[in-house]
Amino acid sequence: MEPFVRHTGTVVPLIRDNVDTDAIIPKQFMKSIERTGFGAHLFDAWRYRDEGYYGKPASERVVNTEFVLNEPAYADGSILLTGRNFGCGSSREHAPWALFQYGFRVLIAVSFADIFFNNCCKNGLLPIALPEDVISELAGYASEKRGSSLTVDLDSRLVLLPCGRTFEFYIPDSQRHALLEGLDEVGATLLHSPEIREFERRRMEMCPWL
Repeated sequence: MEPFVRHTGTVVPLIRDNVDTDAIIPKQFMKSIERTGFGAHLFDAWRYRDEGYYGKPASERVVNTEFVLNEPAYADGSILLTGRNFGCGSSREHAPWALFQYGFRVLIAVSFADIFFNNCCKNGLLPIALPEDVISELAGYASEKRGSSLTVDLDSRLVLLPCGRTFEFYIPDSQRHALLEGLDEVGATLLHSPEIREFERRRMEMCPWL
């Protein structure tokens, strides 16, 4: 997993509540056995006006030009700003995969579904919860200055606007450390490889019949 320390990027305002994982990545695109290829179908039902299916060429799709991700000002967006309970619904890990593969590195919302929040942290995507009045202020900034950017510093737990305004956010120490070091659960376990091998060696000496 790629370490996350600090990121500056374009803010995309998608101020909706209760965006569920089926809206983030619809079920018909979950047929791949690989962990790649989901970004192209992020928010598919909102980005396109026709019905999509797995394998349908992008060149045959009817683009919804009114959807925020299809606006040229947000074409390189990497920070998504949204409302309450983002990522609710099913526990599919494909949702943070789709967001990450599309190009998002930070999600800022009023609140997140618990499983989705944890899945983001395990996949290098930083979820930040901020009060509703702060989200409104950031949404106003992103809408008035379309295509504008902000910076997120995980080490200091701050969101920084170019004007100098800063907003502190909370993230549990364990998840902050994992993101800063680029460690998912497998990576964190492998840090203890010497201890694991020593445990297995002693166990075989004590219980050779196992």
